[in-house]
Amino acid sequence: MKLIFEKQWLHVFALVLLLFGARQAFTLEGMGSGEFCGIGTPQWFWTAIGFAVAHQVFVWFCWRIQLYGRWLDNVFGKLSFPVYASVFFMLGSFRVAAVFALAISNRDTLLMDIAVLRMLAVVLLLPAIYLLYSVIRYFGFTRALGADHFEEKYRMLPLVRRGIFRFTDNGMYAYGFLFLWAIALWYASTAALCVALFNHLYIWVHYYATELPDMKRIYGDTGRLKRT
Repeated sequence: MKLIFEKQWLHVFALVLLLFGARQAFTLEGMGSGEFCGIGTPQWFWTAIGFAVAHQVFVWFCWRIQLYGRWLDNVFGKLSFPVYASVFFMLGSFRVAAVFALAISNRDTLLMDIAVLRMLAVVLLLPAIYLLYSVIRYFGFTRALGADHFEEKYRMLPLVRRGIFRFTDNGMYAYGFLFLWAIALWYASTAALCVALFNHLYIWVHYYATELPDMKRIYGDTGRLKRT
């Protein structure tokens, strides 16, 4: 149990700060205006925040109970990774869809020229697309989802130094969430921009509180760390 909760004090502390920051930001002018599908922006805002938290808590819990107790194998057997991956993609899809809904609900509240904002959205989208290509071409979604927590064979694979991974050890965290920024900018949504920032900061909390400690235990402090 101690290993399962390793560094989660950091997770909880940072999450409390981020939630407080989101609550304060939501009091700014224009943040709560608009609706989509009969649901107001405040509901979409906190739904988007909620899916982000649920997604990352789910990953932490599954990674740790599998790495230190093989609990998912004990329950699901050979289906443990497919079950985990299915829920991962479901929560991840809801996470992105909620930001889309929020951006549409709160559209045109960011007081800047829409052409400039959409140009910025396209610029930010380019590295996110290149990351997706690099994951598909060189890394693989199975490995990206944390397969090394489930199967030994993934721990023997070499570092990926092709595609976007030539430039950074943490491509998914650095560039993947630019997609959410692009959504917010495209619709000129102040609230969606705030949630994009929340997501981008929160994924780094996951890295330092969960993934980095796990990688050190899997590969060793000075050993070969997985690129993500």
